[in-house]
Amino acid sequence: MPRPRLCRRVAFQPEVTYFKPAGVRMEELEESTLTIDELEAVRLKDLEGLEQEQSAKKMKISQPTFNRLLNSARKKIADALVNGKALKIQGGNFKITSEHATPRFHHMNRF
Repeated sequence: MPRPRLCRRVAFQPEVTYFKPAGVRMEELEESTLTIDELEAVRLKDLEGLEQEQSAKKMKISQPTFNRLLNSARKKIADALVNGKALKIQGGNFKITSEHATPRFHHMNRF
């Protein structure tokens, strides 16, 4: 039996959670799902410009785990952009740890 995953720390909860190509009807779309913790990895590394080690510490995970999250997220984003898929942001194994978080987000989310 595998050991349970640790809850990752996330300091950002997106307000917009669905992106789709313009001009494509919903019933014709395929979807890629990006988890909240994958989005956080992209945010820390690519938007904030932190090194992987710093980013991993902020998320309270190992650097190899952070690297796997980042690679998975980038692959899903590239797949959605290149292949005209919708990108849905939801789920993951995380806990909101921002001073801006509302009390309703202060729990572990497992989807």
